[in-house]
Amino acid sequence: MKNFKKAVVLSLSLILALSLLSGCSGSSGKLRVGMECDYAPFNWTQADDKNGAIAISNDSTGYANGYDVQMAQKIADSLGMELEIVKTDWDGLIPAITSGKIDLVIAGMSPTDERKEVIDFSDYYYESDLVIVVKKDGPYAGAVSIADFSGAKITGQQNTTHYNVIDQIGGVDKQEALPDFSSMMNSLKSGFIDGYVSERPGALAAARVHSDLSFVGFEADKGFSYDVNESYISIGMKKGSSLKNKVNEALAKISKDERAKIMNTAIEDSAE
Repeated sequence: MKNFKKAVVLSLSLILALSLLSGCSGSSGKLRVGMECDYAPFNWTQADDKNGAIAISNDSTGYANGYDVQMAQKIADSLGMELEIVKTDWDGLIPAITSGKIDLVIAGMSPTDERKEVIDFSDYYYESDLVIVVKKDGPYAGAVSIADFSGAKITGQQNTTHYNVIDQIGGVDKQEALPDFSSMMNSLKSGFIDGYVSERPGALAAARVHSDLSFVGFEADKGFSYDVNESYISIGMKKGSSLKNKVNEALAKISKDERAKIMNTAIEDSAE
């Protein structure tokens, strides 16, 4: 009877171990990557697989494309895994990582100290600067300094550095944060705001698609101040994830020139 009990315990332990393994990242051979699919040129949704777009797993009619998607594909290829894109709202990305619904966040996310307390990050895969998107014929199109936006109605995406740095503009009329870049573009075009803070690639894409929009970039001493980590964009993952070293190894194989080429292509494709 004692040997029988031991055998049962061992069998149950084996079943438990196998079930745990089956829930581990990548055990299915798929790399589940979360992104908004609404932040061109980093990521967006389109109707077909043109230009290397990937079907969105939780959107039966949508395909994701952009810089994030193409970088995710390169990482998945390096890991010998199948890429699966999971469309996720910005505020849901970190909870999706911590709950195990996705393996990686590749969504133009900066590795801020606050986020590092909750998830781990890879080495950076893009570096950018912050600009303000405005109407091409608007009163702030000729601005050269953030000081020139005193009195302007400015916003940014909620829960981002973009929104926080607005406080550095003296006399600014800071507006309520908006959930995504589509909302900000619509608000700007409709005249509800005078501008919104964006990374330069996002501003380039917006101006390329919308001929009535432009953006203001700044020299080093006339723009926003922020920690260098907040100008980097990295890949998020669960604390202690075994994917971290593998992802960093994959990123190391992608040269700076190749990354620039991928971004330039994404900016061009986002206008189609």
